[in-house]
Amino acid sequence: MATATAAPGKTLLTPGDHTLILIDFQPQMAFATHSIDANLLRTHVALVAGAARVFDVPTILTTVAEKSFSGPMFTELKEAFPDGGAIDRTSMNTWEDPRIAERVNALGKSRIVLAGLWTSVCIVGPALSALDQGFEVYVIADACGDVSTEAHDRAMDRMVQAGVRPLTSLQYLLELQRDWARGKTYDAVVNLAKKSGGAYGLGLLYAKTMFGGGEGGH
Repeated sequence: MATATAAPGKTLLTPGDHTLILIDFQPQMAFATHSIDANLLRTHVALVAGAARVFDVPTILTTVAEKSFSGPMFTELKEAFPDGGAIDRTSMNTWEDPRIAERVNALGKSRIVLAGLWTSVCIVGPALSALDQGFEVYVIADACGDVSTEAHDRAMDRMVQAGVRPLTSLQYLLELQRDWARGKTYDAVVNLAKKSGGAYGLGLLYAKTMFGGGEGGH
């Protein structure tokens, strides 16, 4: 018989147990993305990147043909990671670039969290490759996009069938915080949610402004 204990599930993410890889958030890739509104996509990217910065998550940034075709990374990523350091590739599959493997191995995390453009190519490739090599893989579905809703959905289906765990950008942020009693990151998380957390952020802003309310009694 199962016994309940006050402990988190083993598949929940923590700030120090994974590497976040953000792939090809560039103008040329976004122009042809139609599965999600561009403004909404940028909001979700800001939420993910902001969460990684707040919780000091090991993060790899990568672009494809930045100078010759796809253009610079989204401003939201440059703001979250002012030191830059993006790896510019020629391969569609990030995982096939030896520099990525070197960085992943140096960071030493057995879990990989992915987000990027496009879902059916630039996310499916590394997701399935990492799974084959024994990594646990998570994909932030609403921080990805593709040339059509069908392309995005079928890509997510294919990855989930292979063992990928899907989640959303807001879920990622809140899963890393997990407990509002964690005061060290509380203010930064709430401020990030207010700015990029959509309706949830508006609710936080309203509660704090109108009657001084806050999560966890803060």
